Amino acid sequence: MASSILPPEGETLATGWEPELAPADSLVRQAVLAHASWAIDAPRRAGQPWYDGDTWAGGILGDRGPLTNWVVPKQPVDPAEVIAEAARELPNNVPYLFVSAWPTRDLREHGLALAGHPPLMVHLPAIPTTPPATDLEIRQVTDAAGLADAERVLVEGYPLPELQPFQPGAVYDVSFLEGSAVWVGYDGDVPLATSTAHHAAGLTVVENVAVMPAARGRGAGAAITWAATTHHPDHPAALIASDNGQPVYQRLNYLRLERWTVWVRP
Repeated sequence: MASSILPPEGETLATGWEPELAPADSLVRQAVLAHASWAIDAPRRAGQPWYDGDTWAGGILGDRGPLTNWVVPKQPVDPAEVIAEAARELPNNVPYLFVSAWPTRDLREHGLALAGHPPLMVHLPAIPTTPPATDLEIRQVTDAAGLADAERVLVEGYPLPELQPFQPGAVYDVSFLEGSAVWVGYDGDVPLATSTAHHAAGLTVVENVAVMPAARGRGAGAAITWAATTHHPDHPAALIASDNGQPVYQRLNYLRLERWTVWVRP
């Protein structure tokens, strides 16, 4: 009887990670492909090094902070192969994040350090959610000045000590707005919160969420995240959650889907 569930001999069985498979085959696949798009979109638009293949994608925006440079496997392949290919295809003297949807073996022998196993959290548009309130004014960025405000909050509020003291242009080039949307929360003219949305593979990646100390406890984190989450209101949104951010995202009805693995090349 067991043989009755076996496919015909020679039939191709999809694993869920074939390059030709539709992104919407699964939420995890959408999240992987959207994060791979996030990794290359800004460097490509800014004229910086990037690579996009069947098994991985990656891009290099700067030479100081790993959060500006991402390498994302697109299939469950040997991470050592990806690291070796990244060394050939991208500058080999800069830090980067290695963001894997799959558990990996120890990569310290390849020069990486383990950052952790943060949860991938997903918001489904079908779940009713009350929009969060804040006393900040949330504005979508439309120009270089607004982008500099967003970058300052990210560098100083996240914070990103590798990029301090703040100098505009380390994270965002004005071309960034052609592929992603950015928001800033203001108290008067003072920027205090920021978030970014990048849409690809039918899913919105929410990234670069940061709040300055002066805005904490004022609903700023939830409100700025919500702006990015609902930029494409009929599509799911996903983010890789920090420990501090998880309670905020859970209040917005984000669901913990699975843990990913993040390594850093120092």
